[in-house]
Amino acid sequence: MAAEKKSHKDWFDRSAAKALAEQLASVDKKFDQKAFVRHACRGLSALEFNARVKQFADAMAETLPSNYLKAVAVVEKSFPAPLPDCESVTDGWLQWPVGQFIADYGLNHFEASMHCMVALTKRFSAEYAIRPFVIQYPQQTFDYLYGSVEDPSPHVRRWCSEGVRTRLPWGGNLRQLIDDPSPILPILEALKDDSELYVRKSVANSLNDLSKDHPDLVIDICKRWSKKSNPQRDWIIKQGMRTLIKQGSTGALALSGYRAPDKINTTLKLDKKRVKVGESVAMQVTIDNGSKKPQPLLIDYVVHYQGKADNARRKVFKWTSLIAAPGEPVTLNKQHPMKQTTVRALYPGRHSIELQLNGKIVGSAEFMLSS
Repeated sequence: MAAEKKSHKDWFDRSAAKALAEQLASVDKKFDQKAFVRHACRGLSALEFNARVKQFADAMAETLPSNYLKAVAVVEKSFPAPLPDCESVTDGWLQWPVGQFIADYGLNHFEASMHCMVALTKRFSAEYAIRPFVIQYPQQTFDYLYGSVEDPSPHVRRWCSEGVRTRLPWGGNLRQLIDDPSPILPILEALKDDSELYVRKSVANSLNDLSKDHPDLVIDICKRWSKKSNPQRDWIIKQGMRTLIKQGSTGALALSGYRAPDKINTTLKLDKKRVKVGESVAMQVTIDNGSKKPQPLLIDYVVHYQGKADNARRKVFKWTSLIAAPGEPVTLNKQHPMKQTTVRALYPGRHSIELQLNGKIVGSAEFMLSS
């Protein structure tokens, strides 16, 4: 019988505490494994994921040497072997509390903490651990990162970019860099042509973060990069502008080869006017190019969800892309599920769907959602 899969929240349980305790005890014979497990598992069932990670980190602080420099030396010595490549993974998330320990207890020991983060990111990730250092020691931290962008390890190079993303998921927002992103730009410049896709993905994601607050800056960067481009850099540019493209930014779309549709005739039909929560609404779109030239089309659709307080919430969904040939109508079909999710509540009432071609709304239809 296959083992039951752990939920996200329950990954850090007693067995994880025992595994981390054994890891630390393997290099420190005085390390009290039972005390660590006791501290780490205190009231664990009532804690969510992030709170569990923090409690594991606090348990490290309570059971490792009280001197941080000695404690972090034990931690670093206990690490498993570095990842052999960018596709390999460690033993789950077992090293996650180490980053939390550095972030919570290492701020007064910059060099030792940075050294441990470099070692950590070769095994798991240290993108969350560095963020308090960015806030407290911005110049010193960026100087350290500038000196690490040519590190032989792709994990370290990625850390340089990923750790300073302005809107890193689960990492909180770095308000000072949202206001002034200029310290990030030399890192992105240095890594834009990195040999590893793993690193280039981080550059693209950092650009996408920046685009949410500085769209013109990102478009200017992508314009400049596109002048001496290659397939790898083209991919970064496209991914870095993905939010702008979904929003219909004319500058981003033009850079991606999409112009305003010319003499494109469209129809958008829904299969029903009333939909129940849990059902899907079927869309049928016909596109007819009435011009004399083929036109590249980026096809998205926008759902306007009824809000709790009678206010609509707009969400853009990717559909497809195609070359519309003159005089050759194309019919497309798609199902959109109207299901409750953990990130989107559904409320009864009037909803609408809009068809978006190359960032321009060209048609709409409505339906009523009921519970």
